[in-house]
Amino acid sequence: MEEKHKKVFGLAVVGVCGTVAVSLMAGSIPFILPAFRRICLPYVPATDNQMRNVVSLLKNRKGTLIDLGSGDGRIVLTTAKMGFPSIGVELNPWLVLYSKIKASYLGLNRQATFRRQDIWKTDLNRYDNIVIFGVEQMMSQLEEKLSHELKDDACVIACRFPLPNWNELSSEGSGIDTEFELEEDEKQFQTISVTEVATAMFDDGQNGLAVILQVLVQ
Repeated sequence: MEEKHKKVFGLAVVGVCGTVAVSLMAGSIPFILPAFRRICLPYVPATDNQMRNVVSLLKNRKGTLIDLGSGDGRIVLTTAKMGFPSIGVELNPWLVLYSKIKASYLGLNRQATFRRQDIWKTDLNRYDNIVIFGVEQMMSQLEEKLSHELKDDACVIACRFPLPNWNELSSEGSGIDTEFELEEDEKQFQTISVTEVATAMFDDGQNGLAVILQVLVQ
Protein backbone atom coordinates (compact mmCIF):
# COMPACT_ATOMS: atom_id res chain seq x y z
CA MET A 1 0.00 0.00 0.00
CA GLU A 2 2.79 2.39 0.97
CA GLU A 3 4.59 1.66 -2.30
CA LYS A 4 1.39 2.41 -4.23
CA HIS A 5 1.03 5.78 -2.48
CA LYS A 6 4.63 6.63 -3.34
CA LYS A 7 3.99 5.79 -6.98
CA VAL A 8 0.84 7.94 -7.08
CA PHE A 9 2.69 10.79 -5.37
CA GLY A 10 5.55 10.49 -7.85
CA LEU A 11 3.18 10.61 -10.79
CA ALA A 12 1.43 13.64 -9.29
CA VAL A 13 4.75 15.46 -8.90
CA VAL A 14 5.71 14.65 -12.48
CA GLY A 15 2.31 15.86 -13.67
CA VAL A 16 2.58 19.15 -11.78
CA CYS A 17 6.13 19.75 -13.01
CA GLY A 18 5.07 18.96 -16.57
CA THR A 19 2.12 21.35 -16.35
CA VAL A 20 4.33 24.14 -14.99
CA ALA A 21 6.93 23.54 -17.72
CA VAL A 22 4.32 23.61 -20.49
CA SER A 23 2.76 26.77 -19.03
CA LEU A 24 6.14 28.49 -18.88
CA MET A 25 6.90 27.50 -22.46
CA ALA A 26 3.50 28.70 -23.68
CA GLY A 27 3.89 31.98 -21.84
CA SER A 28 7.37 32.56 -23.22
CA ILE A 29 6.50 31.87 -26.87
CA PRO A 30 5.32 35.46 -27.60
CA PHE A 31 8.63 36.74 -26.23
CA ILE A 32 10.79 34.18 -28.07
CA LEU A 33 9.14 34.31 -31.50
CA PRO A 34 10.39 37.85 -32.35
CA ALA A 35 13.94 36.49 -32.30
CA PHE A 36 13.08 34.38 -35.36
CA ARG A 37 11.76 37.31 -37.38
CA ARG A 38 13.87 38.91 -40.09
CA ILE A 39 14.02 42.07 -38.01
CA CYS A 40 13.77 41.46 -34.28
CA LEU A 41 12.23 44.24 -32.16
CA PRO A 42 12.80 43.01 -28.60
CA TYR A 43 10.80 44.11 -25.58
CA VAL A 44 13.02 46.52 -23.65
CA PRO A 45 11.01 48.86 -21.37
CA ALA A 46 11.72 52.57 -21.76
CA THR A 47 13.75 54.01 -18.90
CA ASP A 48 12.66 57.04 -16.87
CA ASN A 49 15.24 59.16 -18.73
CA GLN A 50 13.89 58.03 -22.08
CA MET A 51 10.35 58.77 -20.98
CA ARG A 52 11.33 62.29 -19.91
CA ASN A 53 13.06 62.91 -23.24
CA VAL A 54 10.05 61.73 -25.23
CA VAL A 55 7.75 63.93 -23.14
CA SER A 56 10.08 66.89 -23.64
CA LEU A 57 10.17 66.44 -27.41
CA LEU A 58 6.37 66.29 -27.54
CA LYS A 59 5.94 69.69 -25.91
CA ASN A 60 4.16 72.13 -28.21
CA ARG A 61 2.88 69.19 -30.27
CA LYS A 62 -0.74 68.13 -30.65
CA GLY A 63 -2.85 65.64 -32.54
CA THR A 64 -2.85 61.85 -32.62
CA LEU A 65 0.09 59.68 -31.56
CA ILE A 66 1.13 56.12 -32.34
CA ASP A 67 3.83 54.08 -30.60
CA LEU A 68 5.25 51.40 -32.90
CA GLY A 69 6.07 48.37 -30.77
CA SER A 70 4.38 49.71 -27.64
CA GLY A 71 5.59 46.98 -25.25
CA ASP A 72 3.99 47.39 -21.84
CA GLY A 73 2.24 50.58 -22.96
CA ARG A 74 4.10 53.09 -20.81
CA ILE A 75 4.71 55.56 -23.66
CA VAL A 76 1.09 55.44 -24.81
CA LEU A 77 -0.27 55.79 -21.28
CA THR A 78 2.03 58.73 -20.58
CA THR A 79 1.14 60.57 -23.78
CA ALA A 80 -2.54 59.86 -23.19
CA LYS A 81 -2.23 61.63 -19.85
CA MET A 82 -0.70 64.57 -21.75
CA GLY A 83 -3.86 64.80 -23.85
CA PHE A 84 -2.76 62.98 -27.00
CA PRO A 85 -5.23 60.46 -28.42
CA SER A 86 -2.68 57.63 -28.34
CA ILE A 87 -2.49 54.20 -29.96
CA GLY A 88 0.03 51.45 -29.31
CA VAL A 89 0.65 48.62 -31.78
CA GLU A 90 2.43 45.52 -30.50
CA LEU A 91 2.73 41.89 -31.68
CA ASN A 92 3.07 40.31 -28.24
CA PRO A 93 -0.50 39.45 -27.12
CA TRP A 94 0.42 39.35 -23.42
CA LEU A 95 1.87 42.86 -23.56
CA VAL A 96 -1.21 44.10 -25.42
CA LEU A 97 -3.46 42.54 -22.78
CA TYR A 98 -1.37 44.00 -19.95
CA SER A 99 -1.48 47.45 -21.57
CA LYS A 100 -5.26 47.32 -21.96
CA ILE A 101 -5.72 46.27 -18.33
CA LYS A 102 -3.46 49.07 -17.13
CA ALA A 103 -5.26 51.63 -19.30
CA SER A 104 -8.56 50.49 -17.82
CA TYR A 105 -7.17 50.68 -14.29
CA LEU A 106 -5.94 54.24 -14.92
CA GLY A 107 -9.22 55.28 -16.54
CA LEU A 108 -7.54 55.97 -19.89
CA ASN A 109 -9.56 53.60 -22.09
CA ARG A 110 -10.85 56.35 -24.35
CA GLN A 111 -7.55 58.19 -24.69
CA ALA A 112 -5.22 55.17 -24.93
CA THR A 113 -5.92 52.16 -27.13
CA PHE A 114 -3.81 49.12 -27.94
CA ARG A 115 -3.84 46.75 -30.90
CA ARG A 116 -2.06 43.50 -31.68
CA GLN A 117 -0.68 44.49 -35.05
CA ASP A 118 2.46 44.29 -37.21
CA ILE A 119 4.11 47.72 -37.41
CA TRP A 120 5.01 47.10 -41.07
CA LYS A 121 1.33 46.62 -41.90
CA THR A 122 0.26 49.73 -40.00
CA ASP A 123 -0.74 52.74 -42.11
CA LEU A 124 0.97 55.78 -40.59
CA ASN A 125 -0.59 58.58 -42.63
CA ARG A 126 -3.34 59.08 -40.03
CA TYR A 127 -1.00 60.08 -37.23
CA ASP A 128 0.49 63.42 -36.27
CA ASN A 129 3.15 61.99 -33.94
CA ILE A 130 5.03 58.69 -34.27
CA VAL A 131 7.25 57.14 -31.60
CA ILE A 132 9.55 54.20 -32.26
CA PHE A 133 12.06 52.49 -29.97
CA GLY A 134 13.75 50.67 -32.82
CA VAL A 135 16.82 48.56 -33.48
CA GLU A 136 19.57 49.53 -35.89
CA GLN A 137 18.67 46.87 -38.46
CA MET A 138 15.17 48.22 -38.99
CA MET A 139 15.80 51.96 -39.30
CA SER A 140 16.51 52.04 -43.06
CA GLN A 141 13.32 50.13 -43.82
CA LEU A 142 11.36 52.32 -41.40
CA GLU A 143 12.81 55.42 -43.03
CA GLU A 144 11.48 54.30 -46.41
CA LYS A 145 8.05 53.54 -44.93
CA LEU A 146 7.91 56.96 -43.27
CA SER A 147 8.93 58.75 -46.47
CA HIS A 148 5.89 57.27 -48.23
CA GLU A 149 3.34 57.55 -45.45
CA LEU A 150 4.06 60.64 -43.33
CA LYS A 151 1.39 63.31 -43.35
CA ASP A 152 2.25 67.01 -43.51
CA ASP A 153 3.77 68.40 -40.30
CA ALA A 154 4.18 64.92 -38.81
CA CYS A 155 6.62 64.42 -35.97
CA VAL A 156 8.78 61.29 -35.69
CA ILE A 157 10.60 60.49 -32.46
CA ALA A 158 13.07 57.66 -33.10
CA CYS A 159 14.59 56.47 -29.84
CA ARG A 160 17.89 54.63 -29.34
CA PHE A 161 18.75 54.72 -33.06
CA PRO A 162 18.28 57.60 -35.54
CA LEU A 163 16.98 57.39 -39.07
CA PRO A 164 20.18 56.61 -41.02
CA ASN A 165 20.07 59.02 -43.96
CA TRP A 166 19.67 62.33 -42.16
CA ASN A 167 22.83 64.44 -42.52
CA GLU A 168 24.52 65.93 -39.46
CA LEU A 169 24.96 69.69 -39.82
CA SER A 170 26.53 70.45 -36.45
CA SER A 171 26.90 69.11 -32.94
CA GLU A 172 27.39 70.63 -29.53
CA GLY A 173 28.57 69.13 -26.24
CA SER A 174 30.00 65.68 -25.75
CA GLY A 175 29.03 62.28 -24.38
CA ILE A 176 25.50 62.07 -23.10
CA ASP A 177 25.06 65.85 -23.47
CA THR A 178 25.70 65.91 -27.21
CA GLU A 179 23.04 67.58 -29.35
CA PHE A 180 22.93 67.34 -33.14
CA GLU A 181 21.38 69.51 -35.81
CA LEU A 182 20.43 67.42 -38.84
CA GLU A 183 18.96 67.81 -42.30
CA GLU A 184 17.47 65.38 -44.74
CA ASP A 185 19.21 63.98 -47.80
CA GLU A 186 17.37 65.54 -50.74
CA LYS A 187 18.33 62.68 -53.05
CA GLN A 188 16.86 60.12 -50.71
CA PHE A 189 13.88 62.08 -49.44
CA GLN A 190 12.56 64.34 -52.17
CA THR A 191 9.08 64.24 -50.62
CA ILE A 192 10.30 65.36 -47.19
CA SER A 193 11.46 68.86 -46.30
CA VAL A 194 12.83 69.38 -42.81
CA THR A 195 11.87 72.56 -41.00
CA GLU A 196 13.21 71.75 -37.56
CA VAL A 197 15.19 68.98 -35.91
CA ALA A 198 15.90 68.48 -32.22
CA THR A 199 17.75 65.64 -30.54
CA ALA A 200 18.68 64.53 -27.06
CA MET A 201 21.24 61.91 -26.06
CA PHE A 202 21.22 59.92 -22.85
CA ASP A 203 22.51 56.73 -21.27
CA ASP A 204 19.86 54.00 -21.35
CA GLY A 205 21.74 51.95 -18.75
CA GLN A 206 22.15 49.00 -21.09
CA ASN A 207 23.43 49.99 -24.50
CA GLY A 208 25.40 53.09 -23.56
CA LEU A 209 24.62 56.17 -25.58
CA ALA A 210 21.22 56.37 -27.21
CA VAL A 211 19.64 59.08 -29.29
CA ILE A 212 16.19 60.58 -29.61
CA LEU A 213 15.67 62.24 -32.96
CA GLN A 214 12.71 64.48 -33.65
CA VAL A 215 11.98 65.37 -37.24
CA LEU A 216 9.35 67.94 -38.16
CA VAL A 217 8.38 67.93 -41.82
CA GLN A 218 6.33 70.20 -44.03
